[in-house]
Amino acid sequence: MMPGKRAPGQNGSSNFILNQLVYEYDGKGIAMIELIEGFPDNVVALLAKGKITKQDYETVTIPGVENALKRHHKIRLYYELGSQFSGIEPGAAWEDLKVGVEHLTRWERVAMVTDTDWIKHMVNAFRFMMPGHLRVFPTAQASEARAWIVGSGA
Repeated sequence: MMPGKRAPGQNGSSNFILNQLVYEYDGKGIAMIELIEGFPDNVVALLAKGKITKQDYETVTIPGVENALKRHHKIRLYYELGSQFSGIEPGAAWEDLKVGVEHLTRWERVAMVTDTDWIKHMVNAFRFMMPGHLRVFPTAQASEARAWIVGSGA
């Protein structure tokens, strides 16, 4: 199957394919954020696991967002914090804030998928700043989050 395409699933559902991006950091580790393929071109889809670093943002998240913004005036973000997510370093949190604020008016829709309470509270606390639509989904509803991020309704 070609990267970035949906694979037919059972009962008309779609399976999304993970792009296994591996970045070597001085030969000591790999990126904890992966781009998820199979979404429309205006959706940046990310899966986070482990402890997220500033370098993860610089090598995966920021280029993904910037590439989408070159092609679309408004973009959408699907951000799933997987079961292996263990936290975010301060430098990564700063990069996250900078990316969000820098392109604030260009976020059409954001789906955050997590069971991590402090992330849910943080997202809800800053919801008022988002001009676009923002929803937080528990991980058990990841398929609903994926449908919502690509859908046309609010």
